[in-house]
Amino acid sequence: MSDLVTRPAAELLALLSARKLSPLELAEEHIRQIEKLNPHLNALIDFNSDRVRAQAAALSRSGAPKGPLRGLPITIKASIAVQGHRCETGSVINKGYTPTEDAIIVARAQQAGAIILGTTNCPEFLMAYETDNRLYGPTSNPWDLTRTAGGSSGGESAAIAAGLSAAGFGSDGGGSVREPAHFTGICALKPTPGRIPTRGHLPPCVGPFSLIGTVGPMARTIADVALLFQTLSGRDDADPAGAPVALRQYTLEELKSIPIGFLEDDGHTPVTPETRQAIRETVRSLRKQGFHVEPFRPRVLEQARQLWWKFFVRAGAMFFDPVIAGREADLSPTFRGFLDIARRDPPLTGEELLFAWAESDVIRAKLLEEMRRFPILITPVCSVPAFRHGERSWNIDGQRVEYLDAMRYTQWFNLLGSPAAVVPAGWSTEGLPIGVQVAGRPYEDEVVLGIAAAIERDFGYLQPPIAINA
Repeated sequence: MSDLVTRPAAELLALLSARKLSPLELAEEHIRQIEKLNPHLNALIDFNSDRVRAQAAALSRSGAPKGPLRGLPITIKASIAVQGHRCETGSVINKGYTPTEDAIIVARAQQAGAIILGTTNCPEFLMAYETDNRLYGPTSNPWDLTRTAGGSSGGESAAIAAGLSAAGFGSDGGGSVREPAHFTGICALKPTPGRIPTRGHLPPCVGPFSLIGTVGPMARTIADVALLFQTLSGRDDADPAGAPVALRQYTLEELKSIPIGFLEDDGHTPVTPETRQAIRETVRSLRKQGFHVEPFRPRVLEQARQLWWKFFVRAGAMFFDPVIAGREADLSPTFRGFLDIARRDPPLTGEELLFAWAESDVIRAKLLEEMRRFPILITPVCSVPAFRHGERSWNIDGQRVEYLDAMRYTQWFNLLGSPAAVVPAGWSTEGLPIGVQVAGRPYEDEVVLGIAAAIERDFGYLQPPIAINA
């Protein structure tokens, strides 16, 4: 049972259902893993073993009907409200903030029987692809402690990859569940906005962020990600992006009838040779299984990226101006770095923001028209694998690639409101995992998950060395 904590969540749930394992026994295994590895990874920032044991004991005594997640130990990113747990979004300005009620997805998870292990680390105000802050410090990658686990859901990805947690939830406004999944060798889904409620997320997903910002499941397998999506999705009337979309199922034959496009790079920012190879191996695998896969590069991707920049970077910085006013000395170097990038451009005018908002609808319509030919896109997740703490540029094919440019491959789909999943599919020369991204048309999350599951058959999660040696 030494590998129990890194088994798929679905397998753990089967053991619990068959009473081969009790909720308390499984909780104890995760407590031991957290106590061994969290001092090295710094993934969980609010964890109390007695609180976890109390949940497990109460669940065992309960006569309530068994939910689909009964006894599953999960973690939640510290920007999603969990009653009685710190939700500080990595900022000294929010130090000690503890919600008095749960986010919608947390309440649903607990109703389904999940046990909340604790909350996980994130960069200050979530505005970075590296998890580091002045409250708790950096989160390290289970594959190489000198490297980042990504951001902004980096604590979540490190915990899941190393077996500190069976699964969990992060949030994604520009790749924040997908980049960490890619960096740590796990799976994740950025859903279509509204399919998983965001109420209870800090900061709230409102205004342009009702389209850009989502809450998404993270786990070691696509089947586990799909289970979380199926269990916790569903309209919330208070969610500005909410829509009454029913869950759907697709057979393998139905999925094989959907043409798939792929691109190895976007023609603007290069990717490492191993990233390119991961795309090629993914295409080879899908073709071998009977899928129709062809090269395809939509024409509007760069326009989508420029609009994302206006909303997430420039407008995002403006959103925080009143929050940080007079508290600049308390900001972390990571967040200051984000502000430095954002302030290279002048503040957005009301007219510029209005026209950008209108243009985003035009660009979205153009992309959806292009995707009639290929409703699914296979793309890189990032130009590089997990980078060393503090790195901000790389040389790829003789070209200097800057920090935010390297992450552009996820940013498109936030502007477009499209679902996008990540699944491990390759390795760097340093032995670091490389994921590929599967993106689809809005509200076709189940198609995206189905194609990602097909890719996973030839690839998928492997235990990082720190978990094997724990």
